[in-house]
Amino acid sequence: MKASKIRFLEEKGLITPRRTAAGYRQYAESDVERLRFVLALQRDHYMPLKVIKDYLDTIDRGERPENLPPGVVPGPRMVSEEVAAKLQRRGRMLTAEQLRAESGASAELLESLLSFGLVSADEGRFDEHALRVARACVQLEGHGLEPRHLRPFQAAAEREFGLVERAVAPLASRRDGSSQARAAEAAREISELCLGLHSALVQGRIARMES
Repeated sequence: MKASKIRFLEEKGLITPRRTAAGYRQYAESDVERLRFVLALQRDHYMPLKVIKDYLDTIDRGERPENLPPGVVPGPRMVSEEVAAKLQRRGRMLTAEQLRAESGASAELLESLLSFGLVSADEGRFDEHALRVARACVQLEGHGLEPRHLRPFQAAAEREFGLVERAVAPLASRRDGSSQARAAEAAREISELCLGLHSALVQGRIARMES
């Protein structure tokens, strides 16, 4: 993790490392576990920092947070081994064979995902986001939805990203690390709100099917 990201989390009150007389930060094991907890919720579960801060405040009061995502526990190791393993895997790149093995996708399905732009390879390798897309598409295939049917999702994602990118442009244009971290967090929060709006609109239409 970049130092600017850690300073940003400290500025937001999510971590409070001890300082030496000379002003240097000293991170105890509890600080490291706290960072792991924040990353697990932010990167694996896409939660905005203000929600994570509420969880941490509850923990600091000696209480157990409600509605924690599955697999996340508050302590003494603030992240489960399963989530810790996910964090360690973050940044790894998968071959096409590994992607198919871990997602359950057939060679034909992966070829279709590539041809319709739902996943892309970087020098022949795929990231964790491609793995999530492939897993979702394997499940959707079971409902009769093929990659050719899913192109509107890719187009919608590109439009949403453009909207988010414009919203955070003033912060993202600054060169300092703190501003970059703020821009990334703002982008996550806006994206979470957009996903919530999308879900509410779709669920509203599904509810009308029952009326």
